Amino acid sequence: MNIEQKVSGLYDQILTRNAGEPEFHQAVAEVLESLKVVLEKDPHYGDYGLVQRLCEPERQIIFRVPWVDDQGQVQVNRGFRVQFNSVLGPYKGGLRFHPSVNLGIIKFLGFEQIFKNSLTGLPIGGGKGGSDFDPKGKSELEIMRFCQSFMTELHRHIGEYRDVPAGDIGVGGREIGYLFGQYRRMANQHESGVLTGKGLTWGGSLVRTEATGYGCVYFTEEMMKANGADINGAKVIVSGSGNVAIYAIKKAQELGATVVGFSDSSGYVSTPNGVDVELLKEIKEVRRARVSEYVAEAEGAEFHEGGNIWELKADVALPCATQNELSGESAKLLVENGCRFVAEGANMPSTPEAIEVFKSNGVHFAPGKAANAGGVATSALEMQQNATRDSWSFSYTDERLKRIMTNIFKNCETTAAEYDHEGNYVLGANIAGFKKVANAMLAQGVI
Repeated sequence: MNIEQKVSGLYDQILTRNAGEPEFHQAVAEVLESLKVVLEKDPHYGDYGLVQRLCEPERQIIFRVPWVDDQGQVQVNRGFRVQFNSVLGPYKGGLRFHPSVNLGIIKFLGFEQIFKNSLTGLPIGGGKGGSDFDPKGKSELEIMRFCQSFMTELHRHIGEYRDVPAGDIGVGGREIGYLFGQYRRMANQHESGVLTGKGLTWGGSLVRTEATGYGCVYFTEEMMKANGADINGAKVIVSGSGNVAIYAIKKAQELGATVVGFSDSSGYVSTPNGVDVELLKEIKEVRRARVSEYVAEAEGAEFHEGGNIWELKADVALPCATQNELSGESAKLLVENGCRFVAEGANMPSTPEAIEVFKSNGVHFAPGKAANAGGVATSALEMQQNATRDSWSFSYTDERLKRIMTNIFKNCETTAAEYDHEGNYVLGANIAGFKKVANAMLAQGVI
């Protein structure tokens, strides 16, 4: 049986064992496609069921989350924590609170997290969690009660040396505060390293808020330099308007780019003169309003209700919203309008069809497991500070983040070249992340 047949057979097994989980199937398929060249060149990675073990979570936890709303009615949500792989260190990955959350989405995110965390070079394993709870439209007390109920069950499964969750979509500083408070109550100790993304006055790290967006732009800057371009003077599209998007916009403009558009689920705003970041932060973080409010206060901005942000002309596209937001048709629009660089600020925001369009048209493409690793990297730096009871300056932490993202790019670039796929950053990221995890798994035996 040749490598193609072996990989195809393994993928068929995964489809059968994980029915009804398309996002997980998509994430696994991308990695397995990259691993074909590894298994050809280094066949020992096919021994001891290593790839099969890598695709199977070490532990999947599903639990009921009952809570009482402001009308005194009992509501019931479902909580998840998938502890995927701990061979490099404690499980590390965010919690997502969103109505779309289900086991398949959490598994896809946890699987991606294995490789992303490996690429950082830091001693952290891969995991992910969350709930189908929607914080939007809920009162502060309802969110607090939900977080307390969620952590009442989750606390027994996490710990500084076991599993360290962080935030993700729907889980910001407010939610982390409620979750940490309940953990501290249940554990009867101040174990500051058990959650990251904490407030600065009680164990949090400077730069953590900015890290994913900043990191994505740092990676993009290196990718552009390596391919004869400069972010200074470039036109950039950033989808989304949450934490990642806001700080990607901020850093891109600090480096001399003009961000010509951003979006939310209601539509997009075109900003030919650039983005007023402080106004956008006010609208999204304080007022918690739609991006349509931005145009009333920003000169030259225009709101396009229900429009497709990828129809804008730009040199660089940074999808920073959610999975599979950038389709094959949208990728064709970007190509037609002269886009040469795409870096994923979200987890798997480009469909396989979009990636194929980029590849066939010479667009330099950076996958999320590499380009959006800045958030988890800085979370690991927060863990270091907690462990030593230390607090680092913004500039020092930001420099550490930039160095990590630069190293991730160089690792992806050199690994792709090593396997005769120069410039294929998807393959480079998948193989570089895989080999570090695989070598540790082989060293530690069949467990």
